[in-house]
Amino acid sequence: MKTSVTRTLLAASLGMALAAGAQAQAQEKFTYMTNWYAQAEHGGFYQAVATGIYKKYGLDVTIKMGGPQVNIMQLMAAGQTDCIMGSSDLQMMIARSGGLPIVTLAAVFQKDPQVLIAHEDVKSFEDMKGKTILIAPSAQRGYWLWLKGKYGFQDSQTRPYTFNIQPFVADKNTVQQGYLTSEPFAIQKAGVKAKTFLFADHGWPTYATTISCMDDTVKNRSKAAAAFVRGTMEGWKSYLADPAPGNVLIKKDNPNMSDEQLAYSVAKLKEMGIVTGGGAGKNGIGSMDIDRVRKNHAFLLENKLVDAGKLGPTQAYNFDYIKDLKVMP
Repeated sequence: MKTSVTRTLLAASLGMALAAGAQAQAQEKFTYMTNWYAQAEHGGFYQAVATGIYKKYGLDVTIKMGGPQVNIMQLMAAGQTDCIMGSSDLQMMIARSGGLPIVTLAAVFQKDPQVLIAHEDVKSFEDMKGKTILIAPSAQRGYWLWLKGKYGFQDSQTRPYTFNIQPFVADKNTVQQGYLTSEPFAIQKAGVKAKTFLFADHGWPTYATTISCMDDTVKNRSKAAAAFVRGTMEGWKSYLADPAPGNVLIKKDNPNMSDEQLAYSVAKLKEMGIVTGGGAGKNGIGSMDIDRVRKNHAFLLENKLVDAGKLGPTQAYNFDYIKDLKVMP
């Protein structure tokens, strides 16, 4: 009797092991490259790895970090990653118009976290006229054109932003660019009282933190792309509820990331509805609105950043992957 029971248990254990092995073999490898060093702004992706959400959908996902000297579009075109994190959907439209066959499947950030940071005497964007504004060169083909048109800023006001807050700290007549969840924290830690102005709350319509892939990837790996999109949005929902699992992996990839910075960033993402605002409340995390996309396209046309003959209003997007997703906040 004992021998029979033992054999039954061994057979059951072997069966479970074989099933687990088969499931492990069934995981399809998928690589996603972010646009910066690991941080809370990438939290949902890391959370989906940490909690097994991607594996639930049959994917073995690797998150690769980008950075200031990393051309993630070039690496994707060379086959080094399956999809990338676009800083904005405008960036992806410009790339497509320039000949790169890239398409955006979803946008995690309903509000672009891009901000200008000013000293406490500045009450509005209008008060920034005449002040020195530190911006990165890439802004000249994006939000800076919007700011000039809306608030009458001049190119002569600008100086290069080098991702160092010290020039701002040292000069009260200076304004600098930043990310809602990052530079304001560093400036606060430096003991400087400052005000943050979020473009999205003043009409800047772009999406950010996109899932953008090559046309061939979408065509040849449609199921994997769909699984990645769904897993990512569930990852973000999970991360905003309890970021601890994702933060472990973020700190593993980026040991310089502090718990204090992570907590600050997550709090800001929640407070300002970066992920859960906009269309996410109605259509789910990652959603994109076709009318908003057309508005972004019109902005690019108006500022001669794309050629109408080379890029239609929705040509750089594929709405199929988020149409019925409905991962509600």
